[in-house]
Amino acid sequence: MLTDRLIIEFDRALRTLAAPARSTRATPGHELPEAALDDSQRQEAIGLMRVNHCGEVCAQALYQGQALTSRQPAVRTALQQAADEETEHLAWTEQRLRELGGRTSLLNPLWYLGSLSLGVGAGILGDRWNLGFLSATERQVEAHLRSHLERLPREDQRSRAIVEQMREDEARHADMADAYGAASLPAPVQVAMRAMAGIMTRLAHHI
Repeated sequence: MLTDRLIIEFDRALRTLAAPARSTRATPGHELPEAALDDSQRQEAIGLMRVNHCGEVCAQALYQGQALTSRQPAVRTALQQAADEETEHLAWTEQRLRELGGRTSLLNPLWYLGSLSLGVGAGILGDRWNLGFLSATERQVEAHLRSHLERLPREDQRSRAIVEQMREDEARHADMADAYGAASLPAPVQVAMRAMAGIMTRLAHHI
């Protein structure tokens, strides 16, 4: 029933924003030693991991909105499985921020609401466009994580291991969406998505 699904998604929203995330997989790089970073390296790592954590908050909301309005049970199940992996990413980045002495973005509730709205809207358009939006988003996230691997201090192997595993997972999510019949989004839509992601990245890095 729709009412039951709304209650479940509301509970997910509260847990995403207010409760510590949990992972069934071990945190990538947990066995590696902590690097001796100088202050500038540590601040750069904190900023990048804060952006990544914020991105996972957005991913949770996006998947939840899409699953809520998806018409096909198989697609809805696939979206939920992907959302579970994003919860693991949320846990990893949250833990790494604590280890580095950083905090999560103060704007997370705003990003969550915006992404949830986008997910609901994409789902209403139909599953092909829903999946197309998902595929395009994950391809952009994969590229964004690759750029973070270039910017993270070489010495910070623990952060790098987390980001690399996240990058692999996001690529698999995009492949999943394509396999289910994702539509190719028009170029102007993809440009707008990149612009919005850029704004979020710049703000989350500092706030």
